Amino acid sequence: MSIIADSTTFLADYWNRFQVPLFAHLAEVLEEPLTDKLEQLILVWDVVRIEEHIPGCNGSISGRPEHSRRSLARAFIAKAVYDLGTTEALIDLLESHRSLRRLCGYESVRQVPSAATFSRAFKSFADGGLGDAVHAALVAKYVSKEGEQVVMHVSRDSTEIIAREKPVKKEKEEEPVKEKKKLGRPKKGEERPAPAPKPLDIQLAQTADEALAQLPKVCSWGAKTDTGGHKHYWKGWKAHLDWADGNIPLNVVTTSASVHDSQVAIPMARKTSERVDSLYDLMDSAYDAPQIRKVSEDLGHVALIDPNPRRGGVPEEHLFDPAQVERYKQRTTAERGNSRLKEEFGLRHLRVRGHSKAHLHIMFGVLALFADQLLKPWSG
Repeated sequence: MSIIADSTTFLADYWNRFQVPLFAHLAEVLEEPLTDKLEQLILVWDVVRIEEHIPGCNGSISGRPEHSRRSLARAFIAKAVYDLGTTEALIDLLESHRSLRRLCGYESVRQVPSAATFSRAFKSFADGGLGDAVHAALVAKYVSKEGEQVVMHVSRDSTEIIAREKPVKKEKEEEPVKEKKKLGRPKKGEERPAPAPKPLDIQLAQTADEALAQLPKVCSWGAKTDTGGHKHYWKGWKAHLDWADGNIPLNVVTTSASVHDSQVAIPMARKTSERVDSLYDLMDSAYDAPQIRKVSEDLGHVALIDPNPRRGGVPEEHLFDPAQVERYKQRTTAERGNSRLKEEFGLRHLRVRGHSKAHLHIMFGVLALFADQLLKPWSG
């Protein structure tokens, strides 16, 4: 059982005790009953508290008054919770749903911003890294407890994000003329060029930020093989996530769809270790590489990586014992979390273009799921 279970169960029990009188009071103020979805949204808002990361209006006395960025941010969280496909659908809901509109900060239909206003605010939030800032604060507050709690398992996986934009074509580079490799041992005094270092070897000498900065972040084609051995393709992005027990997302990186999972594992492991203390790293066979195992061990973790038989045999030390087999089953946390993000929190409805906007769209879903999952009684 994970050590974070106590805090998540406590929070869920707290809300179970107080949400009934709270919602009754809100229904009285709003003069209409609350729906189950709106009650879920109110709880998510209260955990995420996105307003604390957004300054108020600038108070300028010239020009048109600025729409409240805090109200707009709350509306984007609502869009994720209601699993809405477009901003237009969000505007229609705000105009027709009086209680939701008032809780977002708009008293009348005329105060609901236009699609252009929502678009400008979204770009501002994306450029400012709002999603990452809020998520990091949530992990520090509820998971790590400022370094006083330990996460038992970190499950690492990726999921495809389908985009509606033109993928960037790879520029054809002129291939250098390859010299014919000489066979046999070099002659005395003969110097042969050293082989080019592998990307994972380069990452070993880099910081996490340096490695992440070099990953491709353009819309591209990706391919993935499912559990049945069938390969499918998509264009867009790939979201890489680290999950704690209880389906709590700890770290999110968005790359081009073409980036292999293994290329993100080392910087993600180092970044996640800065946020939480953990014991086990659980990964599938796509991450089976000696460099990834080394980083996990250097961080003081036990790496449980499904061995990849295509690497020419499985070393005996990488085979799981019965206890590790049972522990590795916790990796389904990542699969369940990715599924919830797509089915319930908007990751199937990406309409924005560009890396920063795509990442923020993903992060709004992650923030909503984080809060919703935190409020569920958890049993490991």
